[in-house]
Amino acid sequence: MAQSDTVTRILDTAEALFAERGFAETSLRTITGKARVNLAAVNYHFGSKKALIQAVFARYLDPFCAHFNAALDELETQQQAPDLETLLTTLAKTTLSVPASKGSLSVFMRLLGLAYTQAQGHMRRYLQDHYGDTFVRFVHLFREATQELPEAERFWRMHFMLGSVVFTMSSLDALKDMAAADLNEKTRVQDIVQRLVPFLAEGMRADPVDTALFTADA
Repeated sequence: MAQSDTVTRILDTAEALFAERGFAETSLRTITGKARVNLAAVNYHFGSKKALIQAVFARYLDPFCAHFNAALDELETQQQAPDLETLLTTLAKTTLSVPASKGSLSVFMRLLGLAYTQAQGHMRRYLQDHYGDTFVRFVHLFREATQELPEAERFWRMHFMLGSVVFTMSSLDALKDMAAADLNEKTRVQDIVQRLVPFLAEGMRADPVDTALFTADA
């Protein structure tokens, strides 16, 4: 087996198993057994499980950030700052334009959610160190498009927005099946994204909530 074939097989297998079982629950031995390679191959090509996890993310995020930075370059050359719909549509189009290696976009989105919900501090540091500059550029334009929001409100709404995106995009197959069963509607990924963008935009524009109305001790 050629070296590149070995690396690809390890990455494909790790990606699928991490998404299915989680990072901590998936051992290197499970990955090597499923990929039909020996443990030494993983150590040789990646060095550690942490490095393998990071390599799985890099397969999607490297081309995504390259495409998204180019799109942000174009937006920043315009005389007026982009409005919210334009910014979100640009993000959505870039997301759909970058193939998630052999796996599907929904698999990668499950991995992205796991990176923040499981105890993977090294992943948060890795994402910040390697892709933080792109995120900062997006946040700057996002702030320009939502100047009416207080900073704290924007912080929470951005995270609610990201949560909605990750949940929706990680459930694409299930959503398409439900739409077919409940609505007799054949739905494409592009159709789901087109519905999601205005929903997110209106959520960002909603009046700030009066937190005093919520009296729970939490």
